[in-house]
Amino acid sequence: MLLKTRILLLFAFLLSITGCKKEQTLNQPHTFYKEVINADDRKAVTEEEAKTYHEDTTYQYEYRTGTSGNYEYNYDVTGYDAEGNLVEGNINVKGKYGAGILTNTDNQEIEIETEWIRYGILKAVDEQGNEYELEAE
Repeated sequence: MLLKTRILLLFAFLLSITGCKKEQTLNQPHTFYKEVINADDRKAVTEEEAKTYHEDTTYQYEYRTGTSGNYEYNYDVTGYDAEGNLVEGNINVKGKYGAGILTNTDNQEIEIETEWIRYGILKAVDEQGNEYELEAE
């Protein structure tokens, strides 16, 4: 009987140290920064973004919001479509990627997603897959 009791105690002990563990969830900080920028982001500065709004005429961007390492920049851009027609617009960029709206020579608005390809130059793609090369002004 003593052996059975010891085995049961050992089993209970092993079960208690290897039993079900609650999966820990990491608390993610809440932030007003969006992971993905869309074309509507450039239309208005939110109340939270207004707290960190900054203009600096020595740089190409129109304004920026956010904190160091987590800025979102707003640029006026010009460029050309695949046929060589002039397009102009405004975009928001966070890191390498962004989004915005272009206006073509027919005054049509085109929603785009952007990606920096070299200093001051972005590649943009619209919803139909048309590509544009843009320069930040």
